[in-house]
Amino acid sequence: MIFDSKCKKCRRAGEKLFLKGERCFSQKCALIRKPYAPGVHGKNRRGRLSEYGRQLLEKQKIRYAYGLSEEQFKNYFKEIARQRGNKEELFIQALERRLDNVVYRLGWAKSRSLARQIVNHGHILVNDKKTDIPSYRVAKGEVIKFKEKTTKSPLVKDLAESLKKHKAPHWLSLNAGKLEAEVKGEPRFEDFDNVGELNMVVEYYSR
Repeated sequence: MIFDSKCKKCRRAGEKLFLKGERCFSQKCALIRKPYAPGVHGKNRRGRLSEYGRQLLEKQKIRYAYGLSEEQFKNYFKEIARQRGNKEELFIQALERRLDNVVYRLGWAKSRSLARQIVNHGHILVNDKKTDIPSYRVAKGEVIKFKEKTTKSPLVKDLAESLKKHKAPHWLSLNAGKLEAEVKGEPRFEDFDNVGELNMVVEYYSR
């Protein structure tokens, strides 16, 4: 079996980052089949990391999980560094309020990468306006939904049925039947997936 780049990111991080949706919950998961870093020396690569190495690893875990480039991720930190408040919580809010992440959190996509494609292809409306920018940050009171044409496409076939078992975060009010949701508030610590330690990411960029 050939593992793609997403699977290698999980193996490099040493834990599941859930980048491939349902596959990550099955026995086909690359981390189950090969629970060590990729490359010829992968099995012997797990040594004791320095403090810097741990910070770098935690940063990479979160960056991979949200599917962001290094430049995008660093820019989020530069932004929150200028704001007052808890830096970790501000970081969570910046990441979670991304439109592609919201589509994922609502259960409209099995992974953030698929959610990004859905947004990029113009299937999502925010306040009845087509929004095809994955990094767009939703605000309280905004309504997110699929375009009417998209609701009749194979992309969302049977989605309303599967959403009956889906629990959206507290800050998003999901109407599964109508395939729409409203932003009710701000993300909090409990909404973070714990794929990495945010305090170490703050320390990494604060050096």
